[in-house]
Amino acid sequence: MARKNLSTRIENDLQKEVKKLAIDLEKPLNDLLEEAISDLLKKYDKSNPKNK
Repeated sequence: MARKNLSTRIENDLQKEVKKLAIDLEKPLNDLLEEAISDLLKKYDKSNPKNK
C-alpha cells in the first residue's frame, strides 16, 4: 500500500509511552500509530448506527 508522510506533535509523555510499547511488542512505531488511527476511525464511523 502506498504511504504518505504525516507530521504532527504529541505530548512528550505520550510519545515515550508509545515508543516503549513498540519496543515491548517488537513492532514498528508506525504500525502502532496506523493501528491507533484505524481504531479511531472505526470508533467515529458515522455509517455505524451505534455512533449516531
